[in-house]
Amino acid sequence: MKISRHIALAAVAFTLVACSSSSDADTTTVVPDTGAVEQTTTTGAEVVATEAPTPDVPANSALPALGECPTSVFPDLTAVTGPGEEYAMPEVSVECTDTELVVTSNGMPSYTFESMTPNGLKEQTWEWRVPLKPTLAANTTSIVDVLGTLGFTTTGLPIYGPTEGPVPTDQAFGDPVYNGILDTCGGHTGYAADYHNHALYADVYCNLTSSFIIGYALDGFPIYNSVGCLDVDCTKTAQFISGYDMTGDPTSYSWKAYTYNAAGKTNVLDECNGRIGADGTYRYHATDAFPYIIGCFAGTSATQTGNAAAAMPPMGGGGGNAPSNGNGPPPDGNGPPPNG
Repeated sequence: MKISRHIALAAVAFTLVACSSSSDADTTTVVPDTGAVEQTTTTGAEVVATEAPTPDVPANSALPALGECPTSVFPDLTAVTGPGEEYAMPEVSVECTDTELVVTSNGMPSYTFESMTPNGLKEQTWEWRVPLKPTLAANTTSIVDVLGTLGFTTTGLPIYGPTEGPVPTDQAFGDPVYNGILDTCGGHTGYAADYHNHALYADVYCNLTSSFIIGYALDGFPIYNSVGCLDVDCTKTAQFISGYDMTGDPTSYSWKAYTYNAAGKTNVLDECNGRIGADGTYRYHATDAFPYIIGCFAGTSATQTGNAAAAMPPMGGGGGNAPSNGNGPPPDGNGPPPNG
């Protein structure tokens, strides 16, 4: 199956740190009612019941079963606009082995390229391999201080976390959404002229509206848009939200500026920005609020090879464009921000 598509990314090799909390520490119970969707969110001893909005349902609401090759959720990009006349069109291929989903991409956006950084845009070579039958790990895995690939979109673009690199220095390791350095579809290019997403928007322009599923995390679990199915046949839906609150200034060191707190919220996701669906399987959701896509890994991240395992280049003028405003790569590399 050949699908044209969008994005490039310099993925990252990173060390995964096991968290002490389990991925199912916070549970959300959803109870459908006549017409409206009533949802009960359970956090500790507190239970709050409210009516959730009824989001739009994608034209293709059929979802692949666990272990089924999910080619149907990858949009056909053969007729998309592409990044522009001077750039290559996106190319994405999807196939499955008995145990893995294999996606390759040239990393080109399927929509008009917007220059949000001093970097240009070039084709990349990406290959991601994730398990077809992912399982929840005993403990979640932290992505705090992780720079680089956490997953990929169904349009073939790498997904990064809610943390930027060390430059510009006044926004070091800050929240790229809060700092306004992402384009209409939640992405931008890095130093290697590689396009990647820090946020995802289920918008027609971004070619992410054909299915509930808009990407996959490296642990193999699907990434849904903000809409969640409340029954196996997806006849009832609700819109889910992040449980993180802004408690500091995310201009720099984004993870220090947000605190997870699900109390008093309805349709709230867990700390990984995911939940267990009606079919008993786990999924992440893209949200408008931090961490936007993935907050931690609920499963075990698959080891990648090639570009998908490379360290994330620092931001600052690559791809034929000279660094501007002194924001070139720092002399000491692009390591994660200090802890504490």
